[in-house]
Amino acid sequence: MAEKPLPNAQPRNSNPARESAATETPLRFAHSQPLTRLPIIMNILAPIFVTVLTTGLSVRVLHAAQPYTIVDTGQTRCYDNCGEIAPPKPGQPFYGQDAQFQTHPASYTSSADGLSVRDHVTGLTWQRSPDTDSDGVLTRRDKLTLAQAQELPAKLNAARLGGFDDWRLPSIKELYSLFDGRGTDPSGPMNADTAHLTPYLDTNYFKFAYGDATGERVIDSQYASSTKYVGKSARGFGKLFGVNFADGRIKGYDLQMPGGGVGKTFFVICVRGNPAYGHNDLHDNGDGSITDRATGLTWSRTDSGQGLNWQDALAWVQKQNGEKFLGHDDWRLPSVKELQSIVDYTRSPDTSQSPAMDPIFTCTAITNQAHQVDYPFYWSATTHAGFRGGGAAMYVAFGRAAGWMSARALAGGPPERRGGFGPGPRPGFDGPPGMEPEGRVAGEYHYVDVHGAGSQRSDPKAGDPAMFPHGRGPQGDVIRIYNYVRLVRRAPPRH
Repeated sequence: MAEKPLPNAQPRNSNPARESAATETPLRFAHSQPLTRLPIIMNILAPIFVTVLTTGLSVRVLHAAQPYTIVDTGQTRCYDNCGEIAPPKPGQPFYGQDAQFQTHPASYTSSADGLSVRDHVTGLTWQRSPDTDSDGVLTRRDKLTLAQAQELPAKLNAARLGGFDDWRLPSIKELYSLFDGRGTDPSGPMNADTAHLTPYLDTNYFKFAYGDATGERVIDSQYASSTKYVGKSARGFGKLFGVNFADGRIKGYDLQMPGGGVGKTFFVICVRGNPAYGHNDLHDNGDGSITDRATGLTWSRTDSGQGLNWQDALAWVQKQNGEKFLGHDDWRLPSVKELQSIVDYTRSPDTSQSPAMDPIFTCTAITNQAHQVDYPFYWSATTHAGFRGGGAAMYVAFGRAAGWMSARALAGGPPERRGGFGPGPRPGFDGPPGMEPEGRVAGEYHYVDVHGAGSQRSDPKAGDPAMFPHGRGPQGDVIRIYNYVRLVRRAPPRH
């Protein structure tokens, strides 16, 4: 795995062509034999699969052989528990984070008609804009309910948008391929100045808007997938997974808004091409590791077996490398996009009595804050930078993505907004005070699977979970801080 350049790069908007240029390699041929040398070049580039586009006498290397290639997050800045730091060296604290390893940089091309965007890494082609009313401006009027979103592909196919008739709603794994880790989380101020924000979507290619100033929050820019949560919301409604490109999270969203009678609405962009994207091909190597032949990643079958804060998680990985765990010294803490790739969205603690993970993996069972059998949050190497600096890192919930919901919220009213800085730690605290015997009610707050197993959220990198007795944010997202680790490395080429 190649390390990313150590100097911190300029913001992405300073060079619109940077991502595209990063992975497109022109190969020039003599006029007399433009294609006869292709087999030779294919052998040189093996195991890379090249898609050949001939324009004059050139071809471009477009995407890797794996049908489920994980696009790099794009992070190039390093962080400690508070803010940006110089890139650490091996052996130093905080070494091994996302910005220090490059996988497959994003590479996009906009269509000549401006209606679609080709992703050369994944082989997917996307609708460029969720502007459903075609007025050239993104507002809440462009958002659709799930039923309306499900009707959209047929409309695009009938109109042959971009000349194609095979558009579909994206799965959550397809949609998350667009996630750009260089965004700014606006969570905190309710009316943040969006001029100083960067979304988690490359706006050099895709149209984007923060929440409408008339009646929405800044963070209300959730994009719908086709993936429903296998469980139900605490209010008994279905949930749909979506990516919030405003605040950098995956959540399962209730399909009915609080109060009932009004459906949740989303921005929607459709996709076409590479139907294999998002489908794992897991193989047990028989040595304690699991290779996903679809992504080209090899994972440890077991996890860390204990919760660690983010700095200690990075250090634990380096300790495993020093001991040549399973015979290798190139293990990493996965990026958040790599980690999300092994979620199994057909599983959950309440439906399959398992983590949202293929049983080929071993997952440590935990007892959650409500005294239920549950499964861990797993740290990623990706920092969730925002108004609070770089003090949070992203995780994927393979168990319940729980929150402490108030009785008012569960009854359909608006949830209380909690900043997450509670009254401070109390001696001997190991859960919210006043728990009922079943361990699921604390005062007027109820512990519920608010966002669904398979969600991607973030935790403070360090601190005391006792400072968050009722979680953080409008849904009271549970804060653990001591999360688990699953190792990853690049699989060797298959011959």
